[in-house]
Amino acid sequence: MNLAILITCYNRKAKTLDALRNLFEQQGLPAGVEIKVYLVDDGSSDGTSAAVAKHYPMVELLYGTGSLYWNGGMRLAFSEALKEDYDFYLWLNDDTDLFPAALAQLFETSNRLDDKAIIVASTQDPHTGQLTYGGVKRLYRWRPLKFTVVAPEENPIPVETMNGNCVLIPQAVAQKVGNLDPAFTHGMGDFDYGLRARKLGVDVYVAPGYYGHCQRNPLEIQKLSLGERWRKIHSPHGLPPREWAVFAKRYAGHFWFVFWISPYLRRF
Repeated sequence: MNLAILITCYNRKAKTLDALRNLFEQQGLPAGVEIKVYLVDDGSSDGTSAAVAKHYPMVELLYGTGSLYWNGGMRLAFSEALKEDYDFYLWLNDDTDLFPAALAQLFETSNRLDDKAIIVASTQDPHTGQLTYGGVKRLYRWRPLKFTVVAPEENPIPVETMNGNCVLIPQAVAQKVGNLDPAFTHGMGDFDYGLRARKLGVDVYVAPGYYGHCQRNPLEIQKLSLGERWRKIHSPHGLPPREWAVFAKRYAGHFWFVFWISPYLRRF
């Protein structure tokens, strides 16, 4: 059995090295598992690539120019890995520190579901222990673009889609759903992937328990001027109107325009 780990990074050398260290120290993996890491360095200026090449020469380094962001970087890593037809693909954020048995437990959950579903790992804040990222679902049918993170339980829980911090995708699912959509630059690509998968008949489950530490990165705009808010929202890290429109048209129904414009009205 072979597994491709997909990571993208930008100027977070220490975090990236910590993520790789935790990854290569995983325990309890099934016998014969072979791991290959595809790491996209999107134009880092802090020596990330050199440090990775020095400490983890087995990692395949791919390069961007600083314009890929999360979705573009993960898409590049995924496209390279898909050429080799792995049994599993794992999305992993470089700021996610896996627990020692995380991969083994994800494989166990996937096996329980016959390796036909997307398996989402939940993460928690390293200081408070609170849930930060994982599987998500809609709270209300009349708010189709409002999602909330679902707390893990003792058994796998079906969800609608997921944050892309740590996600296990079996080969059969990758062949059916394909790669991340280039319509998105940074955010929304992970949510779109899960929702597309479910439209194609693929289930998405939150695995039992927690699998690592990862702090939330909220978009803070309350104290900014209107001009700064406008620039922040239009940036790839914000809510780019064109990309948000694509997402809204796909998943908000006939009245998508109302849901598309709503977050901009609230923020201004």
